Amino acid sequence: MDIEILQSKKIAELREIAKTIGLEHAEKMRKAELVQAISGQQEEKGQSDSAAQESADTVKPEAAANTVKPEVTANTEASAEPAGTEKTVKPRGRAPKSGKEATLTKAPAVFAQEPETAQSQPAAAAPMKGQREASRRKSAFSAPAPSAATPTPAAESSQNQANQAARPTPAPAPSPNQVTQANRAATPTQAAVHSPNQATQAAPTTTQPTPTATQTAPSPNYAAAQTQAQAAAPSTTQASSAAPSQAAAATPTQHHSSASSSAPSEEPAKKQQEQREDRPEVEGILEIAEGGFGFLRFHNFLTSDKDVYVSPSQIRRFNLKTGDKLKGITRRPNEGEKFGALLYVNTVNGDEPGVAIRRPDFDDLTPIFPNQRITLESGATELSMRLIDLVAPIGKGQRGLIVAPPKAGKTVLLKKVANSIEKIYPDIEMIVLLVDERPEEVTDMQRSIGGEVIYSTFDELPQNHVKVAEMVLARAQRLVEHGKDVVILLDSITRLARAYNLVIPPTGRTLSGGLDPGALHKPKKFFGAARKMEEGGSITILATALIETGSRMDDMIFEEFKGTGNMELHLDRKLSEKRIFPAINLNKSGTRREDLLMSQEELEAVWTMRRAMSNIGTQEVTENIIDQLAHTKNNADFIRIIKKTKLEA
Repeated sequence: MDIEILQSKKIAELREIAKTIGLEHAEKMRKAELVQAISGQQEEKGQSDSAAQESADTVKPEAAANTVKPEVTANTEASAEPAGTEKTVKPRGRAPKSGKEATLTKAPAVFAQEPETAQSQPAAAAPMKGQREASRRKSAFSAPAPSAATPTPAAESSQNQANQAARPTPAPAPSPNQVTQANRAATPTQAAVHSPNQATQAAPTTTQPTPTATQTAPSPNYAAAQTQAQAAAPSTTQASSAAPSQAAAATPTQHHSSASSSAPSEEPAKKQQEQREDRPEVEGILEIAEGGFGFLRFHNFLTSDKDVYVSPSQIRRFNLKTGDKLKGITRRPNEGEKFGALLYVNTVNGDEPGVAIRRPDFDDLTPIFPNQRITLESGATELSMRLIDLVAPIGKGQRGLIVAPPKAGKTVLLKKVANSIEKIYPDIEMIVLLVDERPEEVTDMQRSIGGEVIYSTFDELPQNHVKVAEMVLARAQRLVEHGKDVVILLDSITRLARAYNLVIPPTGRTLSGGLDPGALHKPKKFFGAARKMEEGGSITILATALIETGSRMDDMIFEEFKGTGNMELHLDRKLSEKRIFPAINLNKSGTRREDLLMSQEELEAVWTMRRAMSNIGTQEVTENIIDQLAHTKNNADFIRIIKKTKLEA
């Protein structure tokens, strides 16, 4: 009967089977002892043939006549049992009549761990059975159990090869003590038979040294057994000679395992690369919708398929607002999603996210007059910038109108202003907003300056004009909340007011030229956002206003914005027709509270120049001043010349 079947039975059933086959002292045996005793009895009767055939890794009982006997397993297992768990069976006063009682001395715990060993061992030979049983019984009662031996890390196949190597060497069956000592001597080279779990755990550790079993207390007949073990050493030597061949055979496997271990090291790198591709780092402008969520806009602040979703929780956590420039890690859209999502926020407007949480609100900041000058003079040849510095100086927070008829050179003037600011003040955030402009002018502006150019051409809907302008204003306000200076160059505010006139719901009232009064509210809000903040930061807006276009609406828009600005620069069409550039009308151009931006010496020179211009025509004055500017290296030399002329007069 198979040991697994016996182990699955209850102890009461095992005791009934033991009584049936004639085992003695079955009532005092444990379950493992009963299983081993019954299997041993069946092996002695020749009923273990089926169990030997099922084990593919062991030798057949007929071929194992010269291999280790079942008694060897008993002694080996007894030696492997820990000393603290030894259970000694006292003799009953008479010698055992057969091998049945000898099974009482076997360690039950070892049989529970090594069922395959018991199945693979053949039955003992009929001759000398009584001598071996008596000797084994004597050693079990006299010698204490040694400490547990650590199993060797060889596979079970090494035992088969060792058994096959031992077949040609006939040797007399040694006593149990002899076999036990021989096993101890051969421990470093012989492969121990373990349970399937032990074999699985030992397989990867083929390169580790094999520890030997330690003996806590030697047997009384140790010397005699040692001599007999040396006599039986040739058979174990043959078995140990198979170990190097097995180690050599295992070497390619080890190299293969090392190669396979290097492959997983490359897999994390690939996964990290894929993760970087799946989670790209983006930077865009936030636009918050009515539902509390938002999207990061990229191209021209307009909606596109590349937009990234921002959750309401992130918006509330970092105190985000429309116009914030976010930089963070995103994920790609999942199946069924149109947009990706923002996972981590790294920076807000170039600062840490904590700065955005503590920033003030734009409406709570205190506006003051511009008191920090923006000098546009960058060279002797830039006469337009030098003339603006003298006639209509610009400060941080200036709200200026460039009033110009068509073809007066306002776009070229804006381009020069942008280049001068970029060259002299690289720390100023500059945004060029082109509304309802020609596409070729947009391209020319993008190629001429290095700042940010936001545009909406005339072939787009008025809703796009309005949305782009509102996003630019929100962007500038967020930068001011972080204490930064912003310059917005708008071309033109007249076309922006026209776009609002088409977008807003009609109020029922109409001004001259078909202008709805409600259409001027949003453009005024945009233009009125220019201011210098007492707490730090500023928004400077230079917007162009169209006049003399033949449209009554354009004249009405200019009249509405005329009193809102604190700086005006008028361009003259007659000067541009005569190709006198810059075509600036010096009599009409000027800045409010210019004394806050100019030194006393500059202020006196400008007043002297203006008094002289009042008696002469505009064209003659402009030509004379431009000629004098061309003969001086900078404005300081020009002021000294004017002062000297005044003293001579």
